[in-house]
Amino acid sequence: MARQINIGRGPGGGRGNNYGAKMTKEGWKSIRRVFAYVFKSYKWSFLVVLCCILVTSLTTLTSTLFTKSLIDDYVTPMVASRSSDYAPLAQALIKLAAVLAVGIICSYLNNRLMINVGQGTLLRLRKDLFEHMEQLPIRYFDQHPHGDIMSVYTNDVDTLRQMISSSIPMVFSSCITITVTFVSMVVLSVPLTLLVIVMTAVMVVVTRKLGERSAFHFKQRQACLGAMNGYVEEMLTGQKVVKTFCHEDESIAKFQELNESLRDSGYKANKAANIVMPINGNLSNLIYVLAAILGGFIALHPGMSAFSFTTLTVGTLVAFLTLIKNFTQPVSHVSQQINSVINALAGAERVFKLMDEEPEHDGMASVRLVDAVEAAGGLLEESPSRTGIWAWKIPEEDGSFRLVRQRGEVDFSQVDFGYVESKQVLFDINLDTDAGQKVALVGGTGAGKTTITNLINRFYDIQGGTILYDGIDIRKIYREDLRRSLGMVLQETHLFTGTVMENIRYGKLDATDEECVAAAKLVNAHDFIIGLAKGYDTVLSADGGNLSQGERQLIAIARAAVGNPPAMILDEATSSIDTRTEKLVQEGMDRIMTGRSTFVIAHRLSTVRNSDIIVVMDHGRIIEQGTHEELLAMKGKYYILYTGLQIA
Repeated sequence: MARQINIGRGPGGGRGNNYGAKMTKEGWKSIRRVFAYVFKSYKWSFLVVLCCILVTSLTTLTSTLFTKSLIDDYVTPMVASRSSDYAPLAQALIKLAAVLAVGIICSYLNNRLMINVGQGTLLRLRKDLFEHMEQLPIRYFDQHPHGDIMSVYTNDVDTLRQMISSSIPMVFSSCITITVTFVSMVVLSVPLTLLVIVMTAVMVVVTRKLGERSAFHFKQRQACLGAMNGYVEEMLTGQKVVKTFCHEDESIAKFQELNESLRDSGYKANKAANIVMPINGNLSNLIYVLAAILGGFIALHPGMSAFSFTTLTVGTLVAFLTLIKNFTQPVSHVSQQINSVINALAGAERVFKLMDEEPEHDGMASVRLVDAVEAAGGLLEESPSRTGIWAWKIPEEDGSFRLVRQRGEVDFSQVDFGYVESKQVLFDINLDTDAGQKVALVGGTGAGKTTITNLINRFYDIQGGTILYDGIDIRKIYREDLRRSLGMVLQETHLFTGTVMENIRYGKLDATDEECVAAAKLVNAHDFIIGLAKGYDTVLSADGGNLSQGERQLIAIARAAVGNPPAMILDEATSSIDTRTEKLVQEGMDRIMTGRSTFVIAHRLSTVRNSDIIVVMDHGRIIEQGTHEELLAMKGKYYILYTGLQIA
């Protein structure tokens, strides 16, 4: 079921008290990483954007300061002299129009470039995110709901779009505007500037306090959104089970609980963020009124000029009042963007958390799997093309390599393992196999059968002991090569969207159509495939929902067979196939297993009677092993499982 989302509290029961300080550190770290992505591919475009923003801010300031010149240098003298010569004023207006035209062009160029920068950055981010996810161990996907991971790609990445394309440029523009406007205000009037600074400090404190409150709730909203997506994904995949057991009401109740948590966190986050703009707007108006009163008083009393350090003319006062809007508006703009910025930082934290997950490491790996050809004297030589002969390329101390034929011998020696450190599931596993043997693993549910096959593939690393593959410690074999040498049919079949031919070819990407058809014939899947609407070109979707469970399993077996691997793992490969189909599949599987090492997990003991070694497991331990006849003669656990009789 979906994980519970607990809304934490700070010291004393207050929400978010610690998060504001914590968010500052993590927020800056996330911003630096976002900028690293921007500069990786769009350094020059972003620099051009910054230059355009600078020019746009300067042109806006120029038009504001022109108000002072317009009143003091043109309007007032013309009124006083009753002059009708508008030529100087017209020339000044033409120059101002040219400056504003440059600002319009830069603003247009800025917006066009940021669209490309924003979308391109998200493209690279999603690409790197997916590539990194493909390198993560199976353990990560076992511990995280798939819907929550999908939410990182959709919701969390999308929150960065608004920040990159709009919020960051606006913050930069606001910083430039505040800086140049402040300098201009100091030059025009020091007393009025001090008044503006005091009132602006109040705006900053209000914005910061509300920002800390909303930051906490935005982080919780992203977590709640991921939990809800995970639950929806779980319910969609298990819809038949839900309906079979009439669990609709309970499912709806659980969804409503998660949905209410999402609504609650979203409401609180947006409530704190959205009241910032009205509060700052009213404070800005208050600053304007106070500055107008103080400035009018100074302008009407010439004796105050010494106090104001400069003569405050009507033009200066009008220009200063306009500058107040230019000074306070950027603060309001930043606070207006706090919603998307904090939301984006909460999403960025989840994105980079996935990016920082530890990938699978080959560590001490040095052995590769190569194609080989037989040379004189029975020696093997590496081949650049597929030959059907696979060999391990083992480095020697002198820097040379020797080739050892891949046989499929797997040996366990005193292996201990647990999925988590606190709970061990395998104890002192010792097992020796020879090339070409069929090894069957049997036992009750939870005995550790599937775990052993997971360890052979190195989906997980053991805590103790060694696993040798053809005499080589599997930790010295590159994971990709190790898994390429093992064909595997899982108990849970998964087919991808595409044709039947493409799904079979998934087992060997360079396989020809003839090889795929041959693999299908080998496992007796050919007859039902050619009976489909378009045969091998029939498109499968929704995990092969238009096929029966047995037909999906046959395609999965053909997919494993097409690669012709030297060793195979069959985890309940016939568990979803009816008795009649099982006989057909068993014939094909017997042909597949001929000459190659095979590990078979089966609950139907009738399918493993002809195994070379039958390993009986119970609670993570090997309690019996031998042939079918030997185990029956022992009259132990296998005898009970096979006959259903209890030994007195």
